[in-house]
Amino acid sequence: MGVTVRIPTPLRRMTGGAAKVELDVADLSQMIDRLESDYPGFKERLLDEDGELRYFVNIYVNGEDIRFDQGLRTGIKSGDEISIVPAVAGGLA
Repeated sequence: MGVTVRIPTPLRRMTGGAAKVELDVADLSQMIDRLESDYPGFKERLLDEDGELRYFVNIYVNGEDIRFDQGLRTGIKSGDEISIVPAVAGGLA
């Protein structure tokens, strides 16, 4: 059993419509590399030109924001659930 990666609606066209994919990886950098390998173009949508997570993309491991952990070096283990969440712009009415 690997990790489950939840794919946001705007990126599902890259996964053939799949809302989730299962991957066997040890950290988030490997996850992004594997997504890129399996679904070309994924990496550029998640990372900027310096290899850092784009400011409008949030990644959560089991509900915890990786920016408050070790960022892309955050370890993951079998059974974990990773959510890729694009930031939503807007304000209060």
